[in-house]
Amino acid sequence: MKDATTRTVRSLCLALTATLGLAGHARADAFPQRPITMVVPFAAGGPTDVIARIVAEHMSRSLGQQVVIENVTGAGGTTGITRASQAAPDGYTVMMGHMGTHGAAPALFKGLRYDPAKSFDPIGLAAGTPIVIVARKDFAAPDLKAFIAAVKSGGTSINQAHAGVGSVSHSTGILFDAKTGAKPTLVVYRGTGPALNDLMAGQVDFMTDQIVNVAPQITGGTIKAYAIATPERSTVLPDVPTTKEAGLDDYEVSAWNAVFAPKGLPKEVGAKLEAALGKALEDETTRKRILDLGGTVPGSGERGPAALQRLVESEVARWTPVLRAAADGTP
Repeated sequence: MKDATTRTVRSLCLALTATLGLAGHARADAFPQRPITMVVPFAAGGPTDVIARIVAEHMSRSLGQQVVIENVTGAGGTTGITRASQAAPDGYTVMMGHMGTHGAAPALFKGLRYDPAKSFDPIGLAAGTPIVIVARKDFAAPDLKAFIAAVKSGGTSINQAHAGVGSVSHSTGILFDAKTGAKPTLVVYRGTGPALNDLMAGQVDFMTDQIVNVAPQITGGTIKAYAIATPERSTVLPDVPTTKEAGLDDYEVSAWNAVFAPKGLPKEVGAKLEAALGKALEDETTRKRILDLGGTVPGSGERGPAALQRLVESEVARWTPVLRAAADGTP
């Protein structure tokens, strides 16, 4: 009698497990059934927000549900990423991370509540945004080599602007200083806008930042561009040489934006999100909008989950020693 009861209970448990499994698959197959929130960890109007809105617009059409942007700012983007990482891993909350939140953050923020390489399921790389070395328009150096010499000889009398700890201009500026041996005075701003305003006004000497932020000022002649830190010139700024052309071979850096989900996402849901992102990046109108900003669109082999995972791991490894050395005051 006892054995029969045990068998009956076991059979019921197996049946229940199978039923729940089928229900889970049914829910995944039906995804999405309601709008999806894409957390952008920066203010509206910034490069990450702009890229997110361009991509989300096309993903909404592919998925048949609206992808709604939610801007959650603070702490170099880590506030929004932390919040999104704690959401249910059901596909209805994703995030647009970037080089800072998923590369530089571990070295910059003590007690970071997520691990860029372990706390997320990567969906795919969305875009790259090349870094440009820019200075006030009346900076006397005629080219990058002369500029570097002037910055190095000027020491702390040279002012380098950035948009706050954890910003792309902060991390890429620290990398520039490390590669060139420059030791300028760092001037911290609450965002790119104020930093650029002071650069245009000649209140600070130079900064490094994403092409999306500085291209209009460069073409308008209100700031001077010395080089773009990519292997090839940008079609948006065709007269600006690459860092390699200009004599700084080992300073190649591009910010990037990518879609992540909280860890534990069902494979079927992840596949649907990946496919929707891929369709967006293959769409000619979407591609043109990104390229017209000066951004780059990753190829199919560069943007998938596995490629994005490798990128995150390599970026953490790249930025950690540079940023920690800067924080310690060591060369």
